[in-house]
Amino acid sequence: PVLLVAPEDVRTVSRAAVAGGPVILGSIQPQRRADLRAEVSAVVTQVLKENGEPVRRGDLLVRLDDASIRDSLASAEEAARASGQAHEQAERQLQRLKTLQAQGMTSIQALEDAEVRRNNAQSDLVASRARLAQARQQLQRTEVRAPFDGVVSDRKVSVGDTAQVGKELVKVIDPASMRLEGVVSADRMHELRIGQAVRFRVNGYPQVEFAGQVHRVDATANAATRQVAVLVTFSPAAGQEPPRVAGLYAEGRIDAGGQRPLALPEASVVRAGDAAHVWRLRGNMLSKVAVRLGERDARSGLVVVREGLAEGDEVLRNPGSTLIDGQRVERAAPAAVAASAPRTAAASGG
Repeated sequence: PVLLVAPEDVRTVSRAAVAGGPVILGSIQPQRRADLRAEVSAVVTQVLKENGEPVRRGDLLVRLDDASIRDSLASAEEAARASGQAHEQAERQLQRLKTLQAQGMTSIQALEDAEVRRNNAQSDLVASRARLAQARQQLQRTEVRAPFDGVVSDRKVSVGDTAQVGKELVKVIDPASMRLEGVVSADRMHELRIGQAVRFRVNGYPQVEFAGQVHRVDATANAATRQVAVLVTFSPAAGQEPPRVAGLYAEGRIDAGGQRPLALPEASVVRAGDAAHVWRLRGNMLSKVAVRLGERDARSGLVVVREGLAEGDEVLRNPGSTLIDGQRVERAAPAAVAASAPRTAAASGG
């Protein structure tokens, strides 16, 4: 059977600009994030913010029981007051003995003993003030506050929980500081440069292609995975609002320099397992041609053709499943020409 082919069914193989840089895989993570942990051992008495709630810097998030710490603070304040009085009394006694000794009315030994008592009182005062400052600091640590403007991303405790020192209480992130934390195969590390453009897609945003720049490349590859960590910041000039949810999967490609290989849309390629072929038109003959494919450019949807075709070859745009290798082809006239042909014939006949 003869295959009738219209011009719009045919595509000419040509070279195209393809982003052929390294593939980057990772997730969206905030640059500013804080894991707030208990600095004193106490029972949780209040949890004032839930997951997803916005917070301002200094907002109270969690309050711990401070009864015992307040008792310690009162004791420290009383000890500091008593030490202050003892120091003042010792200082006055020393000054009196200095006056008397100048008049020859007391011994040098008595003066030295008074000076020792004054120095001991001064040491006690310094130590008591340090204990007072520590007690006040401990009291402040019973109130866990937001370190910056952001959002509560993970509340770890509830009222009544016992928080030991170091226990994670709540996580706060800054959604305005999102970036892509990804990895690239160490085999392509030599292609990476700071400032390179990156195009990537994020899970949950299927219709959006985000733009960014390589901000940092780790100097050490992971010994187990043979991958290198790469940090990508969003490009403000792209005019896109970065995702405000942390942990979303992202995949893209780093632009390591424009390439112009032969490329076709995937619709023109027929895949069968690991093999692939296209249907090429040459003269009035259709032939099945095996091709070796390269990477796919997610930005344009084109797939690189490494072997099997030459520039200028014609292939079917959307080949069907009933084609036969070696089948004869008849090329139909363009639609515009075909439509004008009856009108021309009618005019000449009239």
